[in-house]
Amino acid sequence: MLAVFWYGLVPVIGGFVSRHSWRMFRQRFDDLRLKPLLNYGAYRHIAGKGGIYRFIGGFESTDDHTLWIRSETLTIPVALAGAHTYMLPMTEGGEIPESFDPSEEVPERIRWDQVSALAEGAKVFVGGPVALRDERWTFVSTPEQPLLLIFYDGPDRALTLRAIRAGRDRNEYWNFLTPYAFILGAFFEILIAASFLPRPAFRLTGITAFIFLFTPVFPLIPPGIVCTVFYRRLWWRARILRAYRDLARLPLKYLAPGARERPLPDGERYGGVYYDSLPLEATEKPIPLLIPEPEGHKIGWYIFGALPEEGALGADTLPQEPRDPCATFGAIPGNPEKLARGFTFKAYVLEIISCLFLGAGIGISLFFIGLMVFMLV
Repeated sequence: MLAVFWYGLVPVIGGFVSRHSWRMFRQRFDDLRLKPLLNYGAYRHIAGKGGIYRFIGGFESTDDHTLWIRSETLTIPVALAGAHTYMLPMTEGGEIPESFDPSEEVPERIRWDQVSALAEGAKVFVGGPVALRDERWTFVSTPEQPLLLIFYDGPDRALTLRAIRAGRDRNEYWNFLTPYAFILGAFFEILIAASFLPRPAFRLTGITAFIFLFTPVFPLIPPGIVCTVFYRRLWWRARILRAYRDLARLPLKYLAPGARERPLPDGERYGGVYYDSLPLEATEKPIPLLIPEPEGHKIGWYIFGALPEEGALGADTLPQEPRDPCATFGAIPGNPEKLARGFTFKAYVLEIISCLFLGAGIGISLFFIGLMVFMLV
């Protein structure tokens, strides 16, 4: 039971906490995408006690726990105290990654006092409250609304897809609790083994504790490692499906239920247009796919982007790339919400099956190791 508790239950609890933390990261970033983009014009018209804004610029300098970010028209200070700060590395090659490419990029949480070590000129996304500090509008954190800062490389247009797609753990099992759980689990198993092995009447208990001491390596020992391989592949596939789910729902964040369009924070019309098949113009440009086309998909595409002004003569009905770099632009093969529900269901099924494979692998390895130990004894 001690092995199950320390090597199983405690890391799983930490995994749920870690998954919840990354879900909050994605949700916070997704909410901030809808806030006004702070530029020189908006800065001049900030009224009252400020508000919630987002800003994209380049790292300029740090000064007494304050970060200075500059864009083409504005330089603004950011109070780092209390901010949630992340680094989003660029994939190898420096190109916009495909939204469904399962790369290794994962945002890294850093302490705000480590920001000064970053190179000048790094791109920064910041979102949260703006308030007056020393007679100057400044991004500041509050207990209810901490700032979100993301340092990143690559095009601004790719930031939303990359943050939502990659903002999750590679392996939830290995989290902030796992090392401590392994150390304490090993300590108690050694203590039990050392206490009972010298006593003939309890030697079986001591041998069992000694065997369970090595529980963390059971998935890597033949023949159970075969099941571990299947577990890793299925779990990774479930991770990709959860990313597909979030990407499919990205455009819906701008639209009320049942609505086909809505103005973006800068006033540009945004919406989705349905097509029975992908228009020729979309393949010539081309318009990016937010998620891959499922096998056997034959009819039904939604293209999301900036819509032409109402009444514009000769306006092309095909949605265009929005001015707002955080606004989602791309095509989805089918109804986004139905696709998202399907991805969620498939991800849960794969996670359950992968856990069964992992348990089977541990059980097989445990059986053979236990058999060998008792034969030797």
